[in-house]
Amino acid sequence: MAQNTKRLLEILTAQPVVPVVAVSTAAEGVDLARALVAGGIRSIEVTLRTPAALDAIRAISEAVPEAICGAGTVLTPKQLDQAEAAGAKFIVSPGATMELLDAARSSSVPMLPGSATASELMAMIEEGYEILKFFPAQQIGGAAFLRSIAPVFPSLRFCPTGGISIDNVRDYLSLPNVICVGGSWLAPKAAVAAGDWDTVTRLAREAAALSA
Repeated sequence: MAQNTKRLLEILTAQPVVPVVAVSTAAEGVDLARALVAGGIRSIEVTLRTPAALDAIRAISEAVPEAICGAGTVLTPKQLDQAEAAGAKFIVSPGATMELLDAARSSSVPMLPGSATASELMAMIEEGYEILKFFPAQQIGGAAFLRSIAPVFPSLRFCPTGGISIDNVRDYLSLPNVICVGGSWLAPKAAVAAGDWDTVTRLAREAAALSA
């Protein structure tokens, strides 16, 4: 687990914001990844919320090697295996089940599991995790919650996701137990649908300039 933690830390600390994106085609995923990389954002979470997600992860991994493409919304061991086979460099789950944790344990791809309560955080510590997704962040207490639990769980660091925007991102990045945030605002649906990659690159550049 320690080696996977190191690799995950390297991926997540490379930039203050990890874009959380959903794509309708593999080609769209490639164009989106290129636009994000052009703005200084290399680590990208492609969520498994669309039929094209796995093909997009595979295409991005092949066509945009400078991008570090991960798979998000991974809910089952089967999805984890599929994402790994598609070339995902990291795995993100909104929560954690014992079955998923067992699958992650035998995988060479690091996983960022989600936790939202004190009991879940304690369980993740027992499983050897030090970096966790906090989801849905804004809806379950936001930056104030993470600030309040820092003294209780000093070994844990978080990537909060959910309800985070350019308006509140600094509230999270100012916390010592936050290493980065996940955000969908870097890839607005309208801009992606219109192929407005200049807007995506501009938003990525602004996000890359934020200090974690």
